[in-house]
Amino acid sequence: MFRTVEWKNNTVVMIDQRLLPEKEVYRRYRSHKDVACAIRDMVVRGAPAIGVAAAMGAALGALRIKAGDRKAFRKEFGKVATLIASARPTAVNLFWAVERMRGVVESNPGLDVPALKKRLVDEALRMHGEDIEINRLIGKHGGRLLKSGSAVLTHCNAGALATAGYGTALGVIRGAIERKKRIKVYADETRPFLQGARLTAWELKKDGIDVTLITDSMAGYIMSKGLIGSVVVGADRIAANGDVANKIGTYTVAVLAREHGIPFYVAAPLSTIDLKTSRGDLIPIEERDPSEVTHMQKRRIAPKGVGVRNPAFDVTPARLVTAIITEKGVVRSPYGKGLKALFK
Repeated sequence: MFRTVEWKNNTVVMIDQRLLPEKEVYRRYRSHKDVACAIRDMVVRGAPAIGVAAAMGAALGALRIKAGDRKAFRKEFGKVATLIASARPTAVNLFWAVERMRGVVESNPGLDVPALKKRLVDEALRMHGEDIEINRLIGKHGGRLLKSGSAVLTHCNAGALATAGYGTALGVIRGAIERKKRIKVYADETRPFLQGARLTAWELKKDGIDVTLITDSMAGYIMSKGLIGSVVVGADRIAANGDVANKIGTYTVAVLAREHGIPFYVAAPLSTIDLKTSRGDLIPIEERDPSEVTHMQKRRIAPKGVGVRNPAFDVTPARLVTAIITEKGVVRSPYGKGLKALFK
């Protein structure tokens, strides 16, 4: 199929998700600064994919540090890590990946600079491989929850494009299909960046999975007609109490699912769970450029001078979440206890 993010000849190659589905363009990045810009500008998006890209960006930065002694290298690598960590504020996988790369430097005091650089590249590649395997495990556990012959509603894109491969929410759908279940998908368009329309629909169609695109405002109507058996979404950060930060509009879908008695599942790796953040209202929510709302395909669709809000994420309270699907299994309420147990 396609590779979301890849390490090639000491460069990072990423599919430019801003151009999908019209164009399938792969961009090559040669510096950590360029990788950070790619994350900020949403060339790559989706929490797990951002984490892998951040790790590879840190490895790129390390390769280009000219310092020959370990102390100077450590100082310069700290600057690399800080810059990458500043790219976006909500997806905790970004910070998790950066800290894991910092840990390579801190936990190997006996390595010289060339060996450290190699170890950092190896760690980034390891994280890439781990992510794909983790997603397959999420798909295996979550696939059991979906009923054959049912339809799944998903919001935004939590598929192979949002990860190193396979996907979290779409991984659950793929996992069910691999179990020979007949699954149909309804994909919300996901305004304002249209990840559902541009990315999820493209990805599922490419895989030959039955997908129907709807606007965000149609979700309640489709549910009321009894057409949805379950909702499966990804996550950008999960607080210790089970509150879930995900693409703006997820909270609305969760409320509608509760009203219609439809299971609402969240699929995410352990790296998305932030036990240091006790509840969802403490998660920083990124506010993006107003032009994403006032323009579509660079064409203005709103009057000049109108006030605009553009939060990129919202928080779904744990009480609306039926279960959280991870690589270690399915966690149900009470989430505080269940999520903490995953790390033992």
